Amino acid sequence: MPQARNKGVFMTNAIGEAEIGIRSRHGGPFGAVIVKNGKIISRAHNTVIKDNDPTAHAEIAAIRKACKILKSFSLKGCEIYSTCEPCPMCLAAIYWARISAIYYGCTRSDAEKIGFDDNLIYSILKGVKTASDLKTIKMGRSECLKSFKKWKQKKDRIPY
Repeated sequence: MPQARNKGVFMTNAIGEAEIGIRSRHGGPFGAVIVKNGKIISRAHNTVIKDNDPTAHAEIAAIRKACKILKSFSLKGCEIYSTCEPCPMCLAAIYWARISAIYYGCTRSDAEKIGFDDNLIYSILKGVKTASDLKTIKMGRSECLKSFKKWKQKKDRIPY
């Protein structure tokens, strides 16, 4: 049972981060901690309002901190505890970081009920809805492909 108890402690820490963010008026009720080998590596809360940065979500900040602490762009073997099901941006970052497991409290539907767009963005990604206010224009592909080719041919590239 100690492992289950630790998971509760980790979530409690994520909730504590969310509470700090709310009290400080830094952003929404979102907190996250990253754990490796049973120890908290990093903790963060949403700072969208404080930093005027729409990407300053708790999970993103916790990933950045953990990567700096571990001196690695891979968080393989780590777990993330978040007060809410990750939005699409955070979910993608969690995948990019190679985090092994996500534990979350509230759902994207819970977030929608308090005014957050997670469900809308998930619907757009699923093709259920369209982002009618966002123009997407493809241009310069042949020029951009030259950089892709250089990267592919680079002998000392570090895959990620």
